[in-house]
Amino acid sequence: MHAKKRLLSIAAVTALAASLFWGGILQAETGGEISAGERGRLFPWSSEKETIYFWYSDETMTNFLNSAAVSFGEQEEVRVIPVLAAEGEYLEALNRASVSSDQVPDAFIVSNDSLEKAYLAGLASQIEDAGGVCGEQNFPAAALDAVTYQEKLVAWPLFFETSALVYNDTYLQEWASQIAMKELLEGGEVDENPEGTDGIAVDEAQLSVLREEYYAKAIPATVDDILNIADTFDVPLGVEGVMKWDVSDIFYNYWIVGNYMIVGGDKGDNPALININNPETIQCLEVYKALNQFFFIESDTVDYNSVVDDFCQGKLVFTIATTDVVERLADAAAEGSLGFEYGVALMPRVSGELDSRSMSVTNAVAVNSYSEHQELANRFAAYLVTECADSLYERTGKVAAYSGANADNGALQIFKQEYADSIPLPKMMETGNFWLQLEGVFAKVWNGADVTQLVQELADAISVQVNAAENP
Repeated sequence: MHAKKRLLSIAAVTALAASLFWGGILQAETGGEISAGERGRLFPWSSEKETIYFWYSDETMTNFLNSAAVSFGEQEEVRVIPVLAAEGEYLEALNRASVSSDQVPDAFIVSNDSLEKAYLAGLASQIEDAGGVCGEQNFPAAALDAVTYQEKLVAWPLFFETSALVYNDTYLQEWASQIAMKELLEGGEVDENPEGTDGIAVDEAQLSVLREEYYAKAIPATVDDILNIADTFDVPLGVEGVMKWDVSDIFYNYWIVGNYMIVGGDKGDNPALININNPETIQCLEVYKALNQFFFIESDTVDYNSVVDDFCQGKLVFTIATTDVVERLADAAAEGSLGFEYGVALMPRVSGELDSRSMSVTNAVAVNSYSEHQELANRFAAYLVTECADSLYERTGKVAAYSGANADNGALQIFKQEYADSIPLPKMMETGNFWLQLEGVFAKVWNGADVTQLVQELADAISVQVNAAENP
C-alpha cells in the first residue's frame, strides 16, 4: 500500500473509532439515542446527507465519475456513490437492484440503443430539466435524437462514438506537387535540357500556385475524388495502398447507405419508419461493391487495429476511424514515431448525387423511475454532461456530446461535426439484430454478390420481425 493511501486509511479508522467512542459516551450519558440534528452538530463527518447511487459498466469511466461525484457532492452538500457493475446483463442487474435492494440505482449510464428497453422496464424516466440544459443550444441534433423516445427526452447525452475520414496530409501535399508538375509538363510550360543539362526547368512561382490549387482540393468531397487520387498518385516507397478500412465492421461501412436506409427514423424508435429497399440504397451499395476493384481488402482477415497501425506507419493515404484514433495519432507524434502530418475530415459523399451519413452511438445518463431521489439524480446528470464535459476526454478518452467541449482540439471538432449530422443507432428492440444482418449484407456485396437481391432479402427479413412484434 502506498504511503498516502496508508495514511488516509489510518485517518479513516481513527475517525471512525473516535465517533464510536464519543457516541457511546454521549448515549450512555443521555440514556438514549442521539437525535439526527444533535449527531450532525457533534459529529459532522457522520451527518446524514441525501445520497444517490450512480451505476456504470465501463471501468475507464471510474476516475472521471469519482472526481465528478466528489465535486458535485461538495457543491451540493450531498453524496454521490459511483457503482461499477459488470457489463454482462447490465440492465437485468439494474432491474434486480431497483426492486430488491436498499441501494437502488438512482441514475446510470446506458447506450442509446438500449433506451427503449430501459424505458419500458421502468428503468429510464423522462428527464427533469429544470435548467433547460438538454436542448439545441448545448447538444447537436444527433445527441438529442439519440436520447428521445416517443417524443420524450429519457436520458442526458454524455459521450458518443462515430466515424470520420483520416488522411496523411504529407502524402496529399506530395500528390498535389505531382499533379501540378504533370500539368506543366503536359502544357509544355517547362524548359527541357536548360543550358545543355539533362534536367528540366520550371517556373517555381507557377508551380507553387498550381500545387496550392490542387492541395486545396485534395481532401475528398466524394468517393470519386478518392478514386481519382488512387489513379493519379505515384505513391512513395512504403505505401501499400491509397485507402484501407475495416470493411468487416458495419460501423465503418454504414456511412455508405446511412442517408437512405431508414430504420426507425432519425430517433430510431418508430417501426412505421422503415425503408430499406429503395433505389438510392441499391445505388450506394453498387458504389461500395465497385470499391473492391480499387482497394483489395480481405474482409475475412482485416481488423480495425491493424488498419490504424498501418496508417500510423505511413502505409496508407486514407482510412476510416473512430474517435480513438485522435489520441493514438497524438501519442505517436509525441513519441516521435509518426513521420508525417495528418488530418481528420468529414466522410465524403458517395457520389455527386448520393449523400453519405455516418452511424453514431451515444452513451447517456438515465434516471431510474424507481429512485426516490430523482430530482437530485437529474441535477447530477445535468452537471455531469455539461460542467464536467471538458474533463471527460482527458480522463477517459471519450468525446463529450456537449457542443462546448474540446473546443481547442481540431481533430475532435471534426468528429463532433460528423456526429452532429449522424444517424443514431436505433432503439427498437424488434430490429435489435438488424446490424448483424446488415453487416452480413455488406460482406457479401464486397465479395461480389448481387446487391438488389440482398437488399430485398434484408428488407423482407426485417419486415417479418417487425410484424411479428406488432402482432404476437
